[in-house]
Amino acid sequence: MTQRLKKLYTEKIVPKFYKEFQYKNIHEVPALEKIVINRGIGDASQNAKILETFLKELSTIAGQKGVITRSKKSIAGFKIRDKMPVGVSVTLRGERMYGFLDRLIHLALPRVRDFQGISPKSFDKNGNYSLGLEEQLMFPEIEYDKIDQIRGMDISIVTTAKNQEEGLALLKEFGLPFKS
Repeated sequence: MTQRLKKLYTEKIVPKFYKEFQYKNIHEVPALEKIVINRGIGDASQNAKILETFLKELSTIAGQKGVITRSKKSIAGFKIRDKMPVGVSVTLRGERMYGFLDRLIHLALPRVRDFQGISPKSFDKNGNYSLGLEEQLMFPEIEYDKIDQIRGMDISIVTTAKNQEEGLALLKEFGLPFKS
């Protein structure tokens, strides 16, 4: 089944951008490349049970199994040893990426308390957007009774845009609620 946002992109966004930005080739139109969901585990790195809980939670939100991120070297000040688990991440591409973005825009972000919109200043120079969420409860897949600790996550939306303006225009067309 084709995702709703993918259909929107191919039928409406591509022709609009092709005319608006006057591209010479249809492949110059910016597109979504991938969405990376990342969560640091902090002090839970010593407890394997909490690590599995985080992995299961992230897999439930993303609809795809996550991977455990491990440290590259030891840092005594942070009590981290070499190859110790420090985070969990999931990379979404294709249909799952569009499905997750649709759920994020239409289900999760409106459930945030006192939501005013997301900041348009979180773009890098290449048109990629990063967003930090403070809790996982905004996703309808997560049941309040089954979580033991409220943890946030970082979401990075990687695009093929050449600059911030193209990236912002693309994500606005997808319906991300930016502050004015």
